[in-house]
Amino acid sequence: MKYDFIIVGAGLAGGVLARKLAEKNYRVLIVERRGHIAGNTYDFNGEHNIKLQKYGPHTLHTNDDSVYKFITRFCEPVPYKTKCQAVVDGINTPTPFNFKTIDQFYSTDEAEALKKILREYYGGRNSVTVVELLNSDEPKIKSFAEFLFEKDYRPYTSKQWGIAPEKIDPSVLKRVPVVLSYGDTYFYDTYEFMPAEGFTAMYKNLTGHENINIITKINALDHISFNHENILYDGEIVNIIYTGAVDELFNYRFGILPYRSLEFVYKYLNVRSFQEVAIVAHPQVKDFTRITEYSKLPEQDCGGWTCVAYEYSGAYDKNSDRFNEPYYPVLTNESQKIYEQYKNYSERFKNLTLCGRLADFKYYNMDQVILRALKIFQDKWEI
Repeated sequence: MKYDFIIVGAGLAGGVLARKLAEKNYRVLIVERRGHIAGNTYDFNGEHNIKLQKYGPHTLHTNDDSVYKFITRFCEPVPYKTKCQAVVDGINTPTPFNFKTIDQFYSTDEAEALKKILREYYGGRNSVTVVELLNSDEPKIKSFAEFLFEKDYRPYTSKQWGIAPEKIDPSVLKRVPVVLSYGDTYFYDTYEFMPAEGFTAMYKNLTGHENINIITKINALDHISFNHENILYDGEIVNIIYTGAVDELFNYRFGILPYRSLEFVYKYLNVRSFQEVAIVAHPQVKDFTRITEYSKLPEQDCGGWTCVAYEYSGAYDKNSDRFNEPYYPVLTNESQKIYEQYKNYSERFKNLTLCGRLADFKYYNMDQVILRALKIFQDKWEI
């Protein structure tokens, strides 16, 4: 075997680990089932030269200096502020919900009273989760939370995840807080940016090292086998870093882990702007979950054209025509118990490392994937 490491999956987790290992003079092969690199951050130029993201909208944002310092070695960061809305009862309101939302759905006197109560109750805080609001002992706050939950969080969560919100891990509901001001950006991290040349170009730079090779259109599971304490690739023992769905790796021996998948329907429109912001959620629409306008992600002058993507959510099924890519782990008490069995079983194989959203069965943001990969490298291979 001419490689020291084989990394399964040409996504962000695999790319970061490949780069760190290559810089330590390890020889690395990345194998990717799909026909392109960059994982779910893969982007490309569509019609009218509009930069599109094949697997849904991504932006890089972080509060971690080490993440920012590492990833900006491989791209020119262009400052970008993500703005989103949700359509509730026919009204476009900012998400995360903020004081403008209160002004839109309450009378002037009621709105002023509610904002005053929120400031006092959560003094000094910039935001609060809907879970906290729902558990408040202040009637007006609790009523506001129930309004948001029934109009947005419940229908959107049920549509996005395919289960009742009560069954989903609370960490999912906490991802989109309520902002206690008129701040109208989606993230409030120290750093938020888009790579100047896009995510695919960033990934090429990340993996552009003489000690890294990448092969696409290869299913690593056809080459992987196991003995008592090692994982083998083409019958040989080699360090394996696996970033894919962990239940597939072990042939579903402890059961199927639930993942959600997405389908996108793209429409090119001969208008400069379709919606006010890049991403608009539609919790009360029956079928699709949100619309992304890619000429706003980032802002692009496309000669009077734009492209929007309608996003649909469904249960992952690798044999499906529509939902055959796993995107998000569905975090419930039951699914996390199943994952723990896979995690414990994986530890018997000395040369196997799991990393990434699918392999770790965690809902990571991009910066969390980078940080996780850097931490694994530091713990296992940093000298």
